[in-house]
Amino acid sequence: MLIPELTQPVIVQDLGRTLDHILVGLPALIPELILMISFVVSIVSSIWGDRRWRYASLTITLTGIVLSGLFAVQQLFLPPVERLFFGMITIDSFGRWARTLLGIVCLLFAIFVQSNPDFTNHRKRTGDLYAILLGVHLGLNCMVLSTNWLMTFLSIEMVSIGSYLLVGYLARNANQTEAALKYVLFGSVCSAMMLYGLSLAYGMTGTLDFIAPEHINGLGNADSSVRAMALLLIFVGIGFKLSLVPFHFWTPDVYQGAPTPVTALLSSAPKIAGIILLSRIYQGLSIVENTHRYLEWLLVLSAIVTMLWGNLAALRQSDVKRMMGYSSIGHTGFLLMAIVVYSPKDHVVLLFYLTVYALTNMGVFMATDYIENRTGVVNVVGYNGLGRRLPIVFIPFVALLVSLTGLPPMAGFVAKLLVFTTVFSSWQGSSDSGLLVLLIVGTLTTVISLFYYFKIPLHAFLRKEDVSTQFSPAQSRLLWLVVTLSIIVLLLGIFPDWLTDAF
Repeated sequence: MLIPELTQPVIVQDLGRTLDHILVGLPALIPELILMISFVVSIVSSIWGDRRWRYASLTITLTGIVLSGLFAVQQLFLPPVERLFFGMITIDSFGRWARTLLGIVCLLFAIFVQSNPDFTNHRKRTGDLYAILLGVHLGLNCMVLSTNWLMTFLSIEMVSIGSYLLVGYLARNANQTEAALKYVLFGSVCSAMMLYGLSLAYGMTGTLDFIAPEHINGLGNADSSVRAMALLLIFVGIGFKLSLVPFHFWTPDVYQGAPTPVTALLSSAPKIAGIILLSRIYQGLSIVENTHRYLEWLLVLSAIVTMLWGNLAALRQSDVKRMMGYSSIGHTGFLLMAIVVYSPKDHVVLLFYLTVYALTNMGVFMATDYIENRTGVVNVVGYNGLGRRLPIVFIPFVALLVSLTGLPPMAGFVAKLLVFTTVFSSWQGSSDSGLLVLLIVGTLTTVISLFYYFKIPLHAFLRKEDVSTQFSPAQSRLLWLVVTLSIIVLLLGIFPDWLTDAF
């Protein structure tokens, strides 16, 4: 009888402290709470609401994303909040800007879906798709705020499972079914390997908080081969989401087989979250010299191979979506360059590149989808002469491709210039041969990208028109989104300080 009398007050006190700790952190997570509520309401709406009003789920989804984004913007300049939920989440300006950008991408995706006839005319209702989007958005937000291996794995799986469903949502033929199945199989294997790596890391350190001193010291004191294996397996899981070579094999097939709005989302949002997460892990483990050097060379090697393979493979592609899939792989390698020289005190370069890439990439896929819906053309050769007949979409389309290439006056030029400048400054200070190789390969692959990006304007404006091409009516909403995004990217290229000063 004495034991319960002594332990009950202790249990109550511990429970009270736990609840107090959780309640204190909730105001900083209002954007995520809004997404959770919107997710539940959207599911209910897809069951009953859409029968009375077809736009019910869409309205709830757009409202949830916009409200979440507004609260995220409101918190941008507040002091950082560290170690929320017992060290699982850190909310700093880096993560706040990232989740604001993710909100913009998810909002563009929701509008994109509503403008896509494959979704709007399909027998499946889009209500379930919007609920999946909100779940993916929540997982992405958790990824960019995570400082704990458990939260990292849960958020990656939340994004992955939602992505699997999105890819197979409209599966109607063998190619689309194959794309969805391949994505699930590769994702499951990579998740299992990452989970094994996390178990090794936990066994060596006794904690899942990857920025905690005991975790960092534990890795530093562990056997080098076991530490290398654990970090490599963890890198496999993150590399899958980022389409890093050699974990990229699913990317071209999935990008080609998935509906174009889904391809646009997968090539933008998970990359933003994955790059932010990887930069946090890299900086958290940079204190231990032997671990930092191993990770640095792992990132440098992966960046080199990814840039070369992505851009060289894109040269051989004729399908536009498949070509953009390899282009996305190449840009991921370029982003790894920025991570290698990233400083937590200066995240302007990384955030600027991610913002420009996301806006440009979404615009490119919107233009691709608009052209496909109007003409049925999916290959570059099929664009022959279309630039003169559809100038309103092809001119901004080419402008966005110029930005992806990294040429002035588009914002992509400024983004690549900032990365090159930062890497060059780091190389001058350290004389690290790896950074020099990164600079050379980055410059080389930028030149290579000219040859496949400019195949599109070459065929659209300088080749003879195919008179057999038939035109169908299409959503003008999508066209004006492409024009708007191209103007934004152009203005950010002329006035980059509008964005860099805010960061």
